[in-house]
Amino acid sequence: MSDQAGADGVTRIVEVGAKPDTERIATAECWVTTTSDAVGHLVVGTKKGDPIQTAKIAGVAGVKQTPALLPHCHPIRVTGADVVIEPDERAGRLRVETTVRATDRTGVEMEALTAAAVAALSLYDTAKAFDRGARIDGLRLLAKSGGKSGDYVAGR
Repeated sequence: MSDQAGADGVTRIVEVGAKPDTERIATAECWVTTTSDAVGHLVVGTKKGDPIQTAKIAGVAGVKQTPALLPHCHPIRVTGADVVIEPDERAGRLRVETTVRATDRTGVEMEALTAAAVAALSLYDTAKAFDRGARIDGLRLLAKSGGKSGDYVAGR
């Protein structure tokens, strides 16, 4: 049994009350892979509006909803969040990158990953009208700083 589970085997939220507040930053990415035509539609907009701006809003909403979606995540004091979407029409894909900042006792990796995933899902929701084979690939943590475990930068 892990040291994170209680003696009764029930999962718990890790106690962070004694940890000091520190600045935490995490950056995540993923890709929406589709067709050049679908990316073109996402860039110019559809009858639904501007899919790229909608995806950015969805990503920010994902940051705020992370503790509601993931049972082990603490609600944290997010101080900022950015969602950047880079369409590459020629390659038929869009890169989603999110950065989340907080000053708290626990990290923001899950918030950054959730933001990227939710933004990508929003893009997929529109892309599927133009390409049923659209997919979301490569969700990963790119970097994090702050906290007891220190800094992390992903390899390429």
